[in-house]
Amino acid sequence: MSPIRKIPPIFRNIYVLAALGYLVWMLFLDANNIPNQIRTSAKMSRLEDDKAHYQQRIEEVKKDREELLGDPAMLEKFAREKYLMRKPQEVVYVLERENED
Repeated sequence: MSPIRKIPPIFRNIYVLAALGYLVWMLFLDANNIPNQIRTSAKMSRLEDDKAHYQQRIEEVKKDREELLGDPAMLEKFAREKYLMRKPQEVVYVLERENED
């Protein structure tokens, strides 16, 4: 019995072999193979989540900015607390707390 007889008849067809070779190439060896597609999809999902988070933060910052620029008293309070600004005749004392860790 020759070795060719052991191969099932469907795999002796050149078109089936070519199709199987193409399928293996596209699924595992190509630059856009299945594992790469899965990794890219997961990365895109993470980036979309980050985008939504940053868009929400942008809206919060815009709201805070409008509050600060719309009210001179709030702007003065922000400048005094954040940047330790003072009026010309004032003395500012900065108190710092130690962490109790």
